[in-house]
Amino acid sequence: MLHTVNKSPFERNSLDSCLRLSVKGSPILLLEDGVLAATSGTSVSDKVATAQSDHPIFVLGPDLKARGIADGDVADGITVIDYGEFVDLVVEHGTVQSWL
Repeated sequence: MLHTVNKSPFERNSLDSCLRLSVKGSPILLLEDGVLAATSGTSVSDKVATAQSDHPIFVLGPDLKARGIADGDVADGITVIDYGEFVDLVVEHGTVQSWL
């Protein structure tokens, strides 16, 4: 199952819920305001870094760009993807759980 988080970790607990309840090994995609969790040097950076040992974490590049975040500001280990790769993840995993 692919998990998507589209809310800012600084405003909602969607990311916390996702990390707590998702099955180990399932991928997490950060999109829309959820991309803020992918940036390095924030109060959630350590939480996201720890989660990478259990989940591959992806971030949608166009949503980073829309928020003025450069790919270089993304924390190590997080994979920046485009829309085509987003579709590939959905097809590969079949089921998507959106964390609102």
